[in-house]
This record gives sequence, C-alpha cells and structure tokens, in this order.
Amino acid sequence: MSHSISIGATEVAFDNPPGQSLLDAALHAGIELPYSCRKGVCGSCAGGIVSGEVRGLNGAAIRNDTCGPDQVLYCLCEPVSDVVLQPVSWKRIDPAARKTFTARVYSNQLAAPDVSVLRLRLPAGQRAKFQAGQYLQILLEDGSARCYSMANPPHESDGATLHIRRVPGGQFSARVAQLAPGDLLQIELPFGNVALATEDTRPIVFVAGGTGFAPVKSILDDMMKKRVQRDITLIWGAREAGGLYLRPAVERWQKQWPGFRFTAALSGAPSDGAFPGRVDEALRSTCGPLAGHVVYCCGSPAMVTAVRAAATDKGLAHEDFHADVFVPGPSSTPT
Repeated sequence: MSHSISIGATEVAFDNPPGQSLLDAALHAGIELPYSCRKGVCGSCAGGIVSGEVRGLNGAAIRNDTCGPDQVLYCLCEPVSDVVLQPVSWKRIDPAARKTFTARVYSNQLAAPDVSVLRLRLPAGQRAKFQAGQYLQILLEDGSARCYSMANPPHESDGATLHIRRVPGGQFSARVAQLAPGDLLQIELPFGNVALATEDTRPIVFVAGGTGFAPVKSILDDMMKKRVQRDITLIWGAREAGGLYLRPAVERWQKQWPGFRFTAALSGAPSDGAFPGRVDEALRSTCGPLAGHVVYCCGSPAMVTAVRAAATDKGLAHEDFHADVFVPGPSSTPT
C-alpha cells in the first residue's frame, strides 16, 4: 500500500507507492531533494527521518559512512508507514522538465590516451535546460542507461559536452572511439542536484579525479559567465600529466580570477610543479583549515571517501561536503 510522505515544518506532502524509494517518490511529485549517484554511494541524498519507519529497498542498507547522525539514504529507502522527512534542503520542480532528445555527434576528440571529449548537438531549435554540475543519461538499445556529467555550462544549451573515460569491457565507453560526426544517440536530462547555492560566497575547494573534472568545468565556466567573485581552489588529480587533459580551461580561470589557486596532483609519475601524490594528500598538504569553506568533490567512490575524510580532519562541516561520485555500470531512471 502507498504511504504518505511529508517534509517537516512544511505543507509538502506526497504519496509513496510500494517499491519506490523516498527519493523517486519525491521527484515524481515535483519535489527535488539533494541527490547524485542514486546507488547509495555518494551520500548526497542523506537526510533525516522525523517520524515513521523505513526499510531498505530489496534489502539494501539504508545508511553508509557518509550519513550524519540520524540520517538515512533516501535513494535506498522505502516507507513501511507514513513518514515525515527532514532533508538537508528541498525545492519544487516541474516533473516534466526532464526531456529526452535524439542528439547528433558533432565531434569526438581524444583528449588523453583513455579520455574522449564527445560533443553532441540537439536537433535544430531545441535547447536543454540544466544546472551546472548536473548529468545526463545515454539511453542504450537494451534499455539500460549510462550517466555522464555535462562539461558545458548551462548557457551552451544547444548540446552537451561529455568527458568519457574508456573502461575496458564498458558497454558504452568501449564504443566511444568508433562514434563519428553524424551518429545519433538518445539522451535524457537533467539529473542530479548537487548544484552550488548561488547566494553562497564562502571559499570553495573543488577536488576532481580524472574525468571528475567534467562537472567542475561546467560549474566554473558558469561562475565565470556570471562573474562570480569567490575564493576558489582547484585540485585536479591523475596518475600522469597527460591525464590533466584540459589545462587551457584552467588557464582561462586563472586569468578570470587572479587569486585562483590550482594544484595538479600526480600519483603515478610526478612532474615539475605538480604535487606528488593523490588528491586527498594534496588537500591535506596544500589547504589550510577548512571550517567555513565548501568542498565539491568529483571522482571514484574510493577517491571521494578519502577526500571526505581529509576535509573532515581539516575542520569542514559535514553538510559543506558535496560529492558527485562516478559509479560505473547501468543506472536506474526515476519513475
């Protein structure tokens, strides 16, 4: 049976059908809660339960080490009674805002030995509405989907630019090298809610691993377009220097913001001027106390976990760590 879900201290209420997560039920009702990976890894959807009882979907664990005290992962919970939520934040959205497009490959360039920059164009006259830091899904022939962050800022709305690392055996990434201008792909967007609060002026630290640079680029290009003035640090990590595949973008930001601080972290083959180690080690070594800062981290689950621990040790508040975790494999689509 369905249960009623409400948000504490508000008039917001919606039904949660059987077998649907709290997160999906909210999205279906036009209520957007923070979320990113939708697989119980990133912790972006963690929030409180004021009253009521929940359980894990299909026996899933409802908490992980990203959760604060008394928090659960909304993406993996279903109610077993009426529930009152206490999310970190929420906002109303148009459930019909998410669109599916037939996009055409505009260009496909090899930016690093294992990274392709794939530029897609939408049909003439069509535009995509999204926020910097969000992602899209590529819909595959077997009905599954693969998620990729958009590297272009929202004002470049006639298409999408994706940074795709080729994963051996990957169902889609292994095909990327063969994509040519004119090829068609089905895409759906936008997904994710880790966009930065526009009114927040506190110092921000971006930490990216490999192609985790893509959503960071979207956010920073959007900030540059809007002439945001903010204390900004970027730590971008790879094994070798070639893995930092878009240094001209970093140079543009350094010109826009003279105080912009950039650290290249190379864990495999350090070069002159780079930090010799992982991004979490670079964060510990090159950043001062992080109380009163915001950290935005994008990369693999292990990398995000290590950066979260480092940031916490340096005084960052739990709620000021925002993660976009790149989890390989098929992705579910909100219903």
